[in-house]
Amino acid sequence: MMVLEFVIWGAWLPLIFSYLPTLGFTALQRAVILNAFPVAALVAMFFSNQFADRNFAAEKFLAFSQFVGGLAMVGLAFTRDFWTFFALMLIHCLLYVPTLSIVNSIAFANLKDSKDFGLVRMGGTIGWVLAAWPLYFILTDTASMRWTYLIAGVASLALAGFSLTLPHTPPKEAVVEEDKLAWVEAVRLLKRPFVCVLWIVAFVDAFVLNAYFNWAGMFLGSPQVGIATNRIMPIMSIGQVAEILTMAILGITLKRLGWRLTMMLGIFGHVIRFIVFALFPRETWLIVLVFVLHGICYAFFFAAVYIFVDEYFPKDVRASAQGLFNVMILGLGVIAANTLCPAMTDAYTAADATDFRSLFLISAAIALAATVSLALFFHPPALKQPAQA
Repeated sequence: MMVLEFVIWGAWLPLIFSYLPTLGFTALQRAVILNAFPVAALVAMFFSNQFADRNFAAEKFLAFSQFVGGLAMVGLAFTRDFWTFFALMLIHCLLYVPTLSIVNSIAFANLKDSKDFGLVRMGGTIGWVLAAWPLYFILTDTASMRWTYLIAGVASLALAGFSLTLPHTPPKEAVVEEDKLAWVEAVRLLKRPFVCVLWIVAFVDAFVLNAYFNWAGMFLGSPQVGIATNRIMPIMSIGQVAEILTMAILGITLKRLGWRLTMMLGIFGHVIRFIVFALFPRETWLIVLVFVLHGICYAFFFAAVYIFVDEYFPKDVRASAQGLFNVMILGLGVIAANTLCPAMTDAYTAADATDFRSLFLISAAIALAATVSLALFFHPPALKQPAQA
C-alpha cells in the first residue's frame, strides 16, 4: 500500500517545477497549478477525512479516490493547455491528498504497536525511489518529463485495485453526540499548548521542506553545479534511500531520545543541508552526499509527527487528526513555499544567474529558528495509556 501510494507522488513532484515552464505557463499559472495540492489538503481536513472517519470504510475510500485520481493523472501526460492541466491536477489532488491520511489510518488501525509505523512507512520511501530511478533512462530532455504523469497514473490505478484487498477498516462512531464532526474534535486538541506548538512548527518545517523541493532540482541543474537533467531525480532519491534506513530505526530512536529530541534532529538536518548547498556548490561529491540528510529530515520529524498524533489523539478521529497536521504539512506550509519561493527566485536572479547561496542561507536560518522553538516550547506529557489518551 505505502509503496504504491508514494510512487504516485514521487513520480511527478520533483520535476514539475522544471516541467511547467516548458509548457509555456506564466509564473502565476504555475503557482495556481502547484497550489492545487495544498488547497486539496485544506479541503480534505473538513470534508474527505470526515467521511473516512465517520461514514466509509477506509480501504473503499482509498480505492475510489485512487481510481478517479489515477485517470486524471494519466490525462495530465497528454495535456498542454493551462485550464485543462489545472482542472486535471485539481481533480487528482482533491482525491489523492486525503489518501495520505487514509493510508496512515489504515496502518495504525492494524498495527499492534504504533511505533512500528516507521517500518510500514518505509514502504512509501521505497516507492518514491522506485519512481525516480527508471526515469534516469526515460528523461532524455525536458519534453520527456510528461512520462512522470503516466507512471503516476498507472500506479494510482494499481493502488485502486490493490486497496480492495486491504484489511477492512470500518468508520468509528462519535464517542458523544456533539462530536459527530470529527474535524471539530481534532481541532479542540489545539487548546493543549504542546499540540499547538507542534502544529505551528509543522507549518515552518513544511515551508522549509518545500523550499528544498522548489530549488534543489534547479540548483543541481544550474551552472554552479552542472548536473545533467536525467541524473537529477536519481541524485535527489539518495535522500529516500537514506530515509529507508532512518525509518527502520525510527521506533528505536523515539524510545531512546523521546519525541522532542527526535523531532529536533529532523528539523536541524535541513540546517546542515542548506548550509552545504550555500557554501560548497562546487564540491559536487559533497552536494550529492548531503542528500542523505533528507532521510533524517523526513523520518525524524514528519513520520514522528504522524506517530505522535496517533498516540495523543482519540482513535475515533484518527483520519481527521492526521488531516489536522496535514493542513500544515501538505497545505499551508506548501502554499507558503509555492507562493514565496518563485518570487524569491526572481528577486535573487540577475542576468539568468540565481543567487542560490542567499536563498539557502535564508532557509537554513528559518529551519534553525524552528529547531530552537521546538526545544523551548514543546513539552508533551508522558502517556501511561496511549490508547486512551
